[in-house]
This record gives sequence, structure tokens and C-alpha cells, in this order.
Amino acid sequence: MAQSGSIREAPASPVFRSRTDLVALDVSVQHQAGQAVPVLTADEFLVLEDNIPQKLAVFSAEGRLPLAVTLLIDQSQSMDGERLDRAKAAAAALLHILGPDDLVEILAFNDDTIRLYPLGGDHSAAERATTGLTPGGATALYDALLVGLRDLQHALRGRTDYQKAIVILSDGEDTASREMFEDVLEDARRTDVAIDAVSLRTDKRDHSLPPVHELTQLATDTGGRAVAVHRLADLVPVYEDIGAELRHQYRLGYVSSSTINDGRWRRISVRIANRDVVARTRAGYYAN
Repeated sequence: MAQSGSIREAPASPVFRSRTDLVALDVSVQHQAGQAVPVLTADEFLVLEDNIPQKLAVFSAEGRLPLAVTLLIDQSQSMDGERLDRAKAAAAALLHILGPDDLVEILAFNDDTIRLYPLGGDHSAAERATTGLTPGGATALYDALLVGLRDLQHALRGRTDYQKAIVILSDGEDTASREMFEDVLEDARRTDVAIDAVSLRTDKRDHSLPPVHELTQLATDTGGRAVAVHRLADLVPVYEDIGAELRHQYRLGYVSSSTINDGRWRRISVRIANRDVVARTRAGYYAN
């Protein structure tokens, strides 16, 4: 991994393992037409593993568990000016939504990854740390994402009392990482960390473009979402929306009906009975 600030070593890619006796899922629920979603009960959720219904062993209503959130902010040269100013304001907006028990980390990245604020509960200090964002260099997004995954997993190893998320902000494609996308995706899929990707990518005429495929796949596979920001003025509302959604997730848990730990990828889907809503969670897990 590229060297930077306090992160000078080139760590080996971490291997995260999921417990297969209890599969924990953090689930976001949205109404297809944008209306508010009523509070749901456990018996309204249907969890399928490889299309086989599973019996819930754990259910926590929305907003009951604290969050551990890493804000991963692109500070490459192309973010200079208004983009970086808006990024600071968006980070502050999300921090203001967090509750007193929520943890946050601020990571900046260009060629290197810099911990502006290590995972902790002082949200005011985290906001002040964003003043350290300084544009320059290229974009080593995958390297930075690996640092964020490692930080959350190591800090909260074995703990299931937090909902974990990474919110990535970038305006372009990865141009400088040593890590390969496929390897980082594999590590992300082995965690219980949801990845939300916010894209400021534009063409040469400054017209908004969709998020790059890699960000979309990271979000889809981990239960997050990829968002294209069409106007810089929309960045703060997007972050507020992500923060509100993170604060209103459900925690579900089940013991798989399959007793064979063969290392195979098991696909997960969640449905809501008799409601015009969409449930989103991670795409699956490895049965290790």
C-alpha cells in the first residue's frame, strides 16, 4: 500500500472471517415511491439464503444499535476548490446526525492514506479534523478503502453491537493504488461493513457521470448504495440522507439452515411481506 502520514507500512491484505453460526445483517428499508416507511416488525421480514427461507434468531428495531462510520474523503488534485469545500460541509452534516454513542473515523486519501481522526466518539474533534483536507496528488482509492476496512474490523473485532459503514467520496477512478480492485472487493465481502459510495465524477464538459462500476459493485455487494451527485449543492443533502438511513437500519440475525462450512459463497436476500418497500443488505457471505 502507498505510504502516507501516519500510515507508513505496506500492510498485507487482511483476511476477515465471518462467523457462520450466527449470520448478522444490517438492513435498510426504503419505500419505492419515496414515502416514509412505517416501523416494521420481525414477522414482516423474510430472509433467504440461497433461496431457502431462514428463521430469525435476532431482531433489533431500527436505530437501536450505535454506528461506527468511516468517512473516506478524496483529496486528490482534482478535488481542489469548491469540491473539497463541499466535501467538508457534507462530512459535517453527517457528523451532526450521529448520536452520542456513535463512533466515527476520518480518512483522507490521494496517493497516500491519512488518518485525520482515528475511530472515536468526539464528533466535534472529527469535524475540526476535516480542515486538514489538502488537495494534491493522484487517487489511490482501493488502498484507502482497505485501510478503512482494516481499521473498523480491528477496532471492533468480534463485537456485534455496532453497525459498521464506510462512506466514500471520490470524483474519479482509482489511478494510483497498489491493491487490485478484485482483492479489495473480496476483503470487503468478508466483512460486515456496508459501503456507501458518493461520486462527483464528471466528463470534460463538467457533466455528471454515473459512479464507476467498481464503486457500484462494492456498494451492492456490501449492502450500501452508490450515488451520483449531479450538482455540488446536492452533496450535503446526499450525506444527510445517508446519515439518516444509517440511523434507521434494522439488525437481523439467523443461524443458517446449512450446517456445512465449505467456504462457499452463500447469497442472501431480504424481502418484506405485504409492503411496497425495498430491503437492502449485503449480498451474501462466505461459509468459513
